[in-house]
Amino acid sequence: MDFGPKKLAEKYGLSASTLRNYEAKGLMPPAVRSANGYRMYTERHEAYLACIQAMASAFGMEVTSEVMHCLGRHDLDDALWIVRDKEVMLHREKASLDQLVQELKSYSEGSQTYDFSRHFSIHEVSRLTGAPKSAIRYWEKSGLFTAERDPDNKYRLYNEAHLFKIRMIQVLQSSVYSEETVNLKKSIAILELENIEHAMRISESIRAHLHQTIKLQMRALYFLYRLIQTLEFKQ
Repeated sequence: MDFGPKKLAEKYGLSASTLRNYEAKGLMPPAVRSANGYRMYTERHEAYLACIQAMASAFGMEVTSEVMHCLGRHDLDDALWIVRDKEVMLHREKASLDQLVQELKSYSEGSQTYDFSRHFSIHEVSRLTGAPKSAIRYWEKSGLFTAERDPDNKYRLYNEAHLFKIRMIQVLQSSVYSEETVNLKKSIAILELENIEHAMRISESIRAHLHQTIKLQMRALYFLYRLIQTLEFKQ
């Protein structure tokens, strides 16, 4: 079955110019031409478009573009490893969140307490959290937290609350940009770590987001597999 640009675009809630943009960027094969010169799209084009949309919502457009370009070069193995890398990253973020939740439970039960009097330099924060110093500065500039300043040398001083917030932000780092992720980061920004119940609610919201993300990834893999089946790769 063949589709005209308008019909295919409307089926996926897009514009015909978006289809042309995908073609121009090499995300899908060029349209075929009918006898009278009109652009026409085939079922293979539809498979590409369905895959692009499903993957963009699960992995983001940058990763989706990388995968589509690999398929265009017939580099199936590279395409699959790109996707697997993102799946592994999500699993690591889930494990990090689980660790944070366990720590919160320990604090709520009184077996651990925060020592907000202890301060860390940005070098120490980077070492303890694994976050690059440039990212820490960027998150602070974005208003996600505010570090104190040493009165003598004006260097940034961080405490355990900052460490916890940075670790929460890291859990969301590979998430596709959306209104939900923006709101979650805003919640982290206003979090007062002394309020354990609030911290737990934010953690559960992040957990729900990760659960939804893995479902979107599984759906994207279905459409990727369906697309691969339409292509001719050497086994």
